[in-house]
Formats: sequence, C-alpha cells, structure tokens
Amino acid sequence: MDQSPALSAPPDSTTLQHEADLPASPWPLFEQWWAQRVQVPAQEADAVVLATVDDAGRPSARVVLLRQHDAAGLVFFTNYESRKGVELAANPAAALLCYWDGLARQIRIEGQVERLAAPVSDAYFAGRPRASQIGAWASAQSQPIADRAALAHAVAEADARFRDRPVPRPPHWGGLRLRPDAFEFWQGRQARLHDRIRYERVAADWHRQRLSP
Repeated sequence: MDQSPALSAPPDSTTLQHEADLPASPWPLFEQWWAQRVQVPAQEADAVVLATVDDAGRPSARVVLLRQHDAAGLVFFTNYESRKGVELAANPAAALLCYWDGLARQIRIEGQVERLAAPVSDAYFAGRPRASQIGAWASAQSQPIADRAALAHAVAEADARFRDRPVPRPPHWGGLRLRPDAFEFWQGRQARLHDRIRYERVAADWHRQRLSP
C-alpha cells in the first residue's frame, strides 16, 4: 500500500500541472511561490538552506536568511571569514533550497556567488538592530572559543568600543549574491507523482523541461 502522506492543497493547486501555464523564465514562478510562503506560519519565513563545498569537495549546508532577491540574484549576508564565506571565496559554486512543508513545495536553486558592493552591504548593516551590529564585531564566526563567557567578553568589548556612536560595518561582514543558472520547482502530489519543473540558463535565455518524479 502506498505510504505517501496526505498533502494539503497549495494556494494554487494547478501550479506546474500544465505546460501552457508555465512562464518562460523561472522568476515569475519564484516570485509567486515566495509571496505565498507566508500563508503557512513559520518562525523564519525567510529561511533557506545554503550548500557549499570545501577545497576537498566535501559539502556542508546551513540555514541562512534570504534578505533580497531580484533578476540579478538572491542575496544573504554573513561573516566572510565564516566557514561558508571561506568556502565560497575558494569555490563560488553554491546551491540554495527553499522548502515549505505546509505547501508541499520546494525550490532548488544553483549558481555562482559573488560579493555585493561595499556600499550595498553598508546600507543593509546600518539598518540592523544595534545588538546584531555589535555581535558582528564580537563573533569570529565558525572559529573555536573557550566558552560562552569568552563570547560575552567579546560582546562587552565591542559594545564599549562603539559606545555613543554608530556601529560601522566590519570589513569581514557583508552581502553575497547567488546568480542562478538553474531553478527546479517541486510541487508535491499524491502517490508521490510530484511535479518537477527545471529551468536552466542557456546564454541569455532559459531552457525549461519537466522531470520525472
């Protein structure tokens, strides 16, 4: 007997079923699904999984917050000296995964990552809560520390350093943009006969194909 779980109907239950309804570019579909994600309660509606590889080819993945997106790419912010920052500096190929269990949907996105221009990162950093700004100076992200007290001490030092003045962006912290060359949209269906639509960039255009589930 098929053990597939019951799937709740997505906001548009016909999404991906008919080729004539599919856009030529993946971006309209991404925008639609991204807007509809908030119909399912989540603590971090902007959370996506970022996968990178190190210089030995070993993959690693973690959750990041997708803060901006447009036709140029998808943007997140981090410490450039963190594990993901170091790995992306050595190998800019990366993948993002958006997953919404309540909608039985996921989007897989692959591409190359680049740093944002410093003024763009400056503007974003200036809008962060002060405590988060201080934390960006205090945390040597991904590096070992003696204990929690050592982190608290680093926070106190950074807070004192910037007392009574704006906190500038650390030079090792900023934005990264993934410029996608592939999207795969996955819509869960009964009996595991899911819809999978993949877009791949070919020169200035997008090539679309349906994949077997």
